[in-house]
Amino acid sequence: MYNNALDISLPRGVSDFLPDAAAKIGYIEERIRRVFELWGFRRVITPKLEYEDVLSIGLGDELKGRTYRFDDRQSGRLLAFPPDITPQIARIVATRLKGWPLPHRISYSGRVLRQTEIQAGRSREIFQSGVELIGLESPEADAEMVAMAVEALQGLGFDNFKIDMGQVEFCRGIMAASGLQGQPLQELLQAVARKDSSAVARILADNSVPDASRKEISALPRLFGGCEVLAEAREVVANDRSRAALDNLCQVLEILHIHGVSDYLTIDLGETRGLDYHTGITFEGFVAGLGEPVCSGGRYDNLTARYGFPAPATGFTFNVLSLLQALHRRPEVEASTARDFLLFNMCDDRREVLEVARLLRSQGYTAARDIIRREFDNSLEYARRMNIRCMLVVGDDAASKGCLAVRIRDGRKIHLGGEQLQQDGLMKFIEESQGED
Repeated sequence: MYNNALDISLPRGVSDFLPDAAAKIGYIEERIRRVFELWGFRRVITPKLEYEDVLSIGLGDELKGRTYRFDDRQSGRLLAFPPDITPQIARIVATRLKGWPLPHRISYSGRVLRQTEIQAGRSREIFQSGVELIGLESPEADAEMVAMAVEALQGLGFDNFKIDMGQVEFCRGIMAASGLQGQPLQELLQAVARKDSSAVARILADNSVPDASRKEISALPRLFGGCEVLAEAREVVANDRSRAALDNLCQVLEILHIHGVSDYLTIDLGETRGLDYHTGITFEGFVAGLGEPVCSGGRYDNLTARYGFPAPATGFTFNVLSLLQALHRRPEVEASTARDFLLFNMCDDRREVLEVARLLRSQGYTAARDIIRREFDNSLEYARRMNIRCMLVVGDDAASKGCLAVRIRDGRKIHLGGEQLQQDGLMKFIEESQGED
């Protein structure tokens, strides 16, 4: 007996993506994937499940605490849903690709799950599309990541965006020279991340710090902006580790200038994100109107070594749902949800309508048969609701065994003979419809 009180809701933090949203996600992922392919990256597909103890080798403490785990009845071991794809790539490179020549240019696209605070209203599912370049430690490899991110954002139609670059070794050098540890160090890192100069000053006043380090730390909250930040940083820092990090960042920026993407770059030397994971250049991409990054990445030279294969590495990933939020009303993204033709058959014989459908698909157009027997107006309304651009009426006597094409958007009609289907009449009609949507 059916239970009217049955709860068929989804768990909080996950969503169904209906056809229009799914089409937009597919459009975004395909545009990103094409850029990755053009830069020579090859796709892998990672599993949705891993043994928890294997996966945790490549996870930092923060992601370990956000991992979904459960018992495997078959093995008796804990299984886990990966909260990030990069550690999976590190495992694959260290084990499955160990004998292959370097470097590895790997791309991926998939969903991960992360525990999140219910009250935060954030999604537990993250759609990631990214790349990992493993086996190169040169500044050119770091620059390649940033240039690819810029190219992908341009390809998606963004023009008002910035790539915010940092170098974690710069901040690490300053913190190491200060001698601070434990709680004071954590508080200082948080204050620097917030660009809170007064909190930084208070922490310095409460702790014994060498004068040179005090000067370096006090400058961190203001070391962000354009390339002028680099000159200011050189005036401030005295420790060798931070100066070497500056040299590395300058080398990467010189290569990015050759790539022609300098206008999209900003510098943030007080960026503390990724201090427990990254080992060099880091970056995040921001688009106008969205307060969270749409992509992030950087250098992580120690990760594959955790799986027994030491290799330098860099990479980045796009958050596809963040991109969807920024793009969903763009005309080209909206157009990705539309389909080309609905075929309405006026006669009992289905041979002609099936031949027309085959011809259209051979030309690269989408063509669905309205198999349900219903009135013309009802089919027209169905096409309108399903975001189909044109309806073709096959077997219409007035068309002399040709087709009557009805453009859904404006109701315009044209008659086409059989031969015209293989010429440019119908194709021009649908292309005009695509261009004017």
